Amino acid sequence: MVREQLSKALGGVRGMIEAAVPTIAFTVTFVVLDEVRTAVFAGIGVAVLLVLIRLAQRSNPQFVLNSLLGIAIAAFFAMRSGEAEDAFLPGIMINAAYGAGMLLSIIVRWPVVGFLIGSVTGDPTAWRRDAGIVKLCSRLTWILLAPCVLRVVVQYPIWLAEGDQSGVLGAAKIAMGWPL
Repeated sequence: MVREQLSKALGGVRGMIEAAVPTIAFTVTFVVLDEVRTAVFAGIGVAVLLVLIRLAQRSNPQFVLNSLLGIAIAAFFAMRSGEAEDAFLPGIMINAAYGAGMLLSIIVRWPVVGFLIGSVTGDPTAWRRDAGIVKLCSRLTWILLAPCVLRVVVQYPIWLAEGDQSGVLGAAKIAMGWPL
């Protein structure tokens, strides 16, 4: 049940691939051409193309639009500083915030996974009545928390490192994205 809800939340295999493609386009373009502006246009261009394909197929563009928003925010950071690796800073910050939020939800005994279960059952808080379910949801929330922490622990030091780290950050973001 939880796996099904997470798959829906991520848009299934196609949604996860569409979320990664703009980052791949940005990273590869920058590594090959060493030009932030061109890389930004490549990432945004691919995301817009994916939205148009979804619209032409009359399928839900929600996950591609999320990707477009993400690449637009990343582009803002990169264009503002002129440094390609700054495109990865919002993702690092978001993972830190998600991690903090999930940790807080575990501490206050309202684990995030409980709400996923609640969304399936139709009663968003019924799971709270069973201490065993709360404990299980806490354990499962730890599992969701781990990739967020791992992304920050790995990617933030790379972002801090001297020199252009955009290729390494792009590879780390993709490898630590949907596979995790």
